[in-house]
Amino acid sequence: MNRSRTVPVLMYHHVTPAGGDINVTPEHFRDQLAWLRDHGYRSLTCDEFAAHLAGAPVPSRSVLITFDDGYLDNYVHAWPLLREYGFHAVIFLVTSWIGDGPARACAGEAEASLPETPDHAECMRRVAAGNAASIALRWSEVERMRAGGVCEFHSHTHTHTRWDKQDGDKNARMADELAQSRACLARHLGEVSDHLCWPQGYFDDDYVRIALAAGFRHLYTTRAFGRNRPGSDPASIFRFAVRNTSGASVGRRIRVAAHPLFGPVFNAWKRWKRGQRYAG
Repeated sequence: MNRSRTVPVLMYHHVTPAGGDINVTPEHFRDQLAWLRDHGYRSLTCDEFAAHLAGAPVPSRSVLITFDDGYLDNYVHAWPLLREYGFHAVIFLVTSWIGDGPARACAGEAEASLPETPDHAECMRRVAAGNAASIALRWSEVERMRAGGVCEFHSHTHTHTRWDKQDGDKNARMADELAQSRACLARHLGEVSDHLCWPQGYFDDDYVRIALAAGFRHLYTTRAFGRNRPGSDPASIFRFAVRNTSGASVGRRIRVAAHPLFGPVFNAWKRWKRGQRYAG
């Protein structure tokens, strides 16, 4: 077992012409995938990543590509590019947002009638207004993406709610969230995995205990400054956000994250820097 080998986990939300920090344009996403391909990287499945954490060998240049929430633009813009460049991606679904209806057009098909894919702020406004259907995937699109083996789908809870900020018993609410999400995935996909991504990046010891009891084992955080090595805790998976930037820029971040010497130093420095900022 090579315990020094780290698999960086990339965190995306949107691939849309809208651009922005949490929205990567199709042009930049293409450049990022081209960099990965040209430098010999392979994207793992969740099963392969889980096996890596358990000690199984993976290619030295491996990454895990993840998307949070399940936005329509993942289908319209990201999926065609993933297919073109030969990469696999993991999409964590907010299951209550996913609707019914026929699959819409994606890039490369009926370009004149591609559906609107707004930026993150507008997506959140529509979700708050009860109009998630206009910005989220449909089950027919999930099935289309899944059928080709390019994308796999896992839980991001049922409603994406920060129950710790609401009245009532947050632990009971989270247990219900996870039960509803699992039931929804089982009903629509015929299966549910042990991979879970925390809503809005929040979790605590209670939530981890509840998730493990619900059948989840691999828990994905928004914590960027750590290493996903063989033997590391599957209940604390580190991911870093990919920005709307060039492939070379993302490549530098990947190389730092995976480096057995520079990676730990970089992570320690960033954690110290963040601690100083909060202390101030």
